[in-house]
Amino acid sequence: MNIFAAMKPNAVYKSVYDIPLETLKEEGKTCLLLDFDNTLGPDHATAPDKYAFDFIEKVRNAGFICCLVSNAKSSRSSGIADKLGIPCVTYAHKPRPDGVYRALKLMDTPKENAVMIGDQVFTDVIAGRLAPVYTIMVEKYSSKEIWYVVLKRPFEKLVRLIGRF
Repeated sequence: MNIFAAMKPNAVYKSVYDIPLETLKEEGKTCLLLDFDNTLGPDHATAPDKYAFDFIEKVRNAGFICCLVSNAKSSRSSGIADKLGIPCVTYAHKPRPDGVYRALKLMDTPKENAVMIGDQVFTDVIAGRLAPVYTIMVEKYSSKEIWYVVLKRPFEKLVRLIGRF
């Protein structure tokens, strides 16, 4: 896969709540691999909020299993995952697909049945596409972001403009 194809997600939605879970289920998807920062909660939060808890409940009720796939330090991301009651892969090294592969193994799920969901092209989308699993990009949860993510957003905007997504 060339790098341009790796930067384009299979689908884009405004939020995780707009993802058509029934359609994914019909397509044989059973496992959601979830980024946390600015996907399920505020960037660099130390605990999940109602938004994240409600989404995890929604996907469980729809019959999905979930795993947090995070580049964050193990103590912060595993603490969030523990509170949500889901497994976690820390130090995922996104955009490399290593963390996605580890999550697939942890969840005992073939790549054909998994979906990677995140808010960033240069981490979540590329990691998911290189794995390769079905990849969904959502718009960022909050405008507040750490400085190095802010620096990447204009380039991401350009990629999205050129790729029309």
